[in-house]
Amino acid sequence: MDVAVRAWLLAQLGPATDIADLDARYARLASARAVANEVLAERRAKLLAEPLQLTVNGVATVDQSNNLTGLERQIASMEDTPAPDDPTDGDTLVIAPLQPAHHRYHHWRR
Repeated sequence: MDVAVRAWLLAQLGPATDIADLDARYARLASARAVANEVLAERRAKLLAEPLQLTVNGVATVDQSNNLTGLERQIASMEDTPAPDDPTDGDTLVIAPLQPAHHRYHHWRR
């Protein structure tokens, strides 16, 4: 992973994100956007696995629902945020069937 991709991932995921984990994911997924989406999806799943709100009467209340909303917004905004390794218009892969250079027409005689 190059410096621009690493910087973009840290900007999307936060500076405390484990670089070795990002390197391993990038080697497997080969796309900064895919790495960011996977990390954010895991963070979202972790929040959903726990109660979003916990109240100890008269002592404290912990509410994670705003964190969940923020993660969902960040996941949605990833569509509009260009990654440094996204293909540009000139990098579009075009697949076309091969055609022979010269067509030979056989005239059948009867």
